[in-house]
Amino acid sequence: MAHQIVQPEGWAPAKGYANGVLSKDGHLYVGGQIGWNAQQVFETHDFIGQMEQTLRNIMDVVEAAGGRAEHITRLTWYVTDKKEYLARQAEIGAVYRKVLGRHFPAMAMVVVAGLVEDEALLEIEATAVID
Repeated sequence: MAHQIVQPEGWAPAKGYANGVLSKDGHLYVGGQIGWNAQQVFETHDFIGQMEQTLRNIMDVVEAAGGRAEHITRLTWYVTDKKEYLARQAEIGAVYRKVLGRHFPAMAMVVVAGLVEDEALLEIEATAVID
């Protein structure tokens, strides 16, 4: 098999996509994660709360593949509200460090008109290299 599907234990099944794909050479591609929990339920409608859950979801996939935060090489953020993102930088930084520590991979930010899940305020995809 060329790659392995990564699905954190206890998560509701992904429908029509994979939460993670791990290649033979250790590259982990984490599908876009949003601010819902393992059962695909939004517990918050606040940007910071969803951001924290989204980053925790990414870490769940990375850890399920045998990785750690420092293995993450890239994050691509999709946000629906640029003004809120810019206005809440201090909170964003604090929550980011709480979940990922002081590891800062290559990042991109894209402002989008909307996401597939109407309640989602952001979506983040990640790439990691697990040795």
